[in-house]
Amino acid sequence: MISGFVIRKNQYYDSVFLMNVSRRMSEVKGVLQTAVLMGSPANKQLLLDIHIQDDQIEKAQPNDLIVAVIAESPAIVENVLGRLNEWLEAIQENAPSLSVKTLEEGLSQKPNANLAVISVPGEYAAREAKKALEAGLNVFLFSANVSIEDELALKQFAAAQGLLVMGPDCGTSLIGGAGIGFANSVRRGPVGVIGAAGTGLQEFTSQVHLAGSGISHAIGTGSHDLSEKINGLTTLAALDALDADQQTRIIAIVSKPPAASTLAVLFERIKTCKKPVVGCFLGVNPVLLNGKPNFQPAETIDEAVRIAVASVNGQPAMPTVGLTEEDLAAIRMEKKRWLPEQKYLRGILAGGTFCYQSQQILRKAGITIHSNNPFDRKYLLADPDRSIENTIVDMGDDFYTIGRPHPMIDGAMRKRRILAESRDPQVAVLYLDFILGYNASMDPVGEMVEAIREAKRNSRQRGGTLTVVTSVCGTEADPQDLNLQMKMLQEAGALVFRSNALASAALCELLGQE
Repeated sequence: MISGFVIRKNQYYDSVFLMNVSRRMSEVKGVLQTAVLMGSPANKQLLLDIHIQDDQIEKAQPNDLIVAVIAESPAIVENVLGRLNEWLEAIQENAPSLSVKTLEEGLSQKPNANLAVISVPGEYAAREAKKALEAGLNVFLFSANVSIEDELALKQFAAAQGLLVMGPDCGTSLIGGAGIGFANSVRRGPVGVIGAAGTGLQEFTSQVHLAGSGISHAIGTGSHDLSEKINGLTTLAALDALDADQQTRIIAIVSKPPAASTLAVLFERIKTCKKPVVGCFLGVNPVLLNGKPNFQPAETIDEAVRIAVASVNGQPAMPTVGLTEEDLAAIRMEKKRWLPEQKYLRGILAGGTFCYQSQQILRKAGITIHSNNPFDRKYLLADPDRSIENTIVDMGDDFYTIGRPHPMIDGAMRKRRILAESRDPQVAVLYLDFILGYNASMDPVGEMVEAIREAKRNSRQRGGTLTVVTSVCGTEADPQDLNLQMKMLQEAGALVFRSNALASAALCELLGQE
């Protein structure tokens, strides 16, 4: 592997712009890794972590652009870095023309605005968010790597002003029908939802839409909001807002594992809600959720959707939807084709919530899963790039995304991992999620379908079969063409499911004993 870098002095870009540049560069054949970032201390540490260091990098300032490439040969590194202007200009040409450069200028043009979207490097995000709050604006804070102390200070300030801070690290919200961040195209309706993570909100809102209902508002809180330190400040404010909203008739909460103390505070507030609340708290013992006033627990996002939609329709929740006989027949056929040594699962996911939900479902079936984000720390991967036995990896984790595009935007990292896992003769099942919607890749399946085919060829050459299980999150109104995405997966030989929970049920059948 060969690496190289260039530094552009006083050339500042926001994080979304830089992710798109990095995505374009990573598509070049022979490129193994790219980092396109500003010269902040945290970003310099990232470069050090991937073994790129130099005195010039140490001297770079936060407003300096650093572009680093790791590739198979010096010629590829030279070619990619030599085309930097081309990459920058291509993204700039497709970006909308903006005359507004500051918050003050934006407010002068839209004096009635009540929400600011902030996407700048984490070191500066708290400062910009505070300015927006002081101007009386709610904040959608897309930026990650904001300290927990800064997050707490922002949310306490917002609470005192009657404002919301959605984030930091907030991937998704739907406010009054307008999607912010990664969001799907869903109809308006009576179901309000609060989510600590983006993919959980996307799965919930898409399924509500597919069930024929709609979303009033979907409020993202950021991944640390239900931690002991933050104590659910945004979740509680969102509950207040949805409880007061005339269009919202039922409130749902979808979350990764919350702190026990925060969950207790949350249940005290739920008791006083005027509207029923359904909650899916992944990783929490269901016994702890039963019998709470004004609250219906759901073990999966799918179940939370069924309860919510049935409630607004004045009907009892439908029974859990499971695998069909056709699904089970296809699973049995796949298992018959495995070699004796094939026995392990490798999940390579873009959605952090999906990583948790799959672990929960598999754990309930008695299947141990290792992960970079496990429920139980004893199953934590020492190296996220090295799988152990049954492994599910969240490739949207900061380990993979600092200075690089999120896998929902760019599939390059996942393609490399797919091929690496397919070379392990003990791997029987590969699980991949595909998440549609605005601001995600316009062709997520197309980006990875050839890697899927090659992975299956690798297994066939050894005389076995690699079973590829996939889930697709989205609606028919999303720009990627839901039916086409599913059809491409089916034609590549993958088993395709319409939710992470259903795909995880299929994994249980595949890995379980006959």
